[in-house]
Amino acid sequence: MKTRITIAAIALLAAGSVLAESPAPPHRRGGPDIERMAVLLDLDAGQKAAVKQVFDERRQQHQAEWEKTKESQTENQTRPTREEMRAKREQMQKETVEKLRPILTDTQMTKFEALVASRSDMPPRDGKKQSQ
Repeated sequence: MKTRITIAAIALLAAGSVLAESPAPPHRRGGPDIERMAVLLDLDAGQKAAVKQVFDERRQQHQAEWEKTKESQTENQTRPTREEMRAKREQMQKETVEKLRPILTDTQMTKFEALVASRSDMPPRDGKKQSQ
């Protein structure tokens, strides 16, 4: 009986130490992983810096829109509809693509568009199906 308890205790300690050694990666916010994108698109140092600047500008624009929405919501209790938010997001995406066109080669642009398309095929985070 003591042997079984000892073995169970050792197994629990071993399992606990294995779980403790592999923490989950931190949640990343603030846009795409530029390092990963540089590898996938085979960007040189100049392109990488330019792409990072485009996405930094987009993040700032998105943050400004978010603040504007929060202010308007507190002032008059109105909120943009899902369609308005989707249209704004699509507009920002188109603007980003247009800013990237002069930076990326045709091959890199094709790869980038494929990455964006594969990302849009992913299900929404809340698990609900989007109606289109």
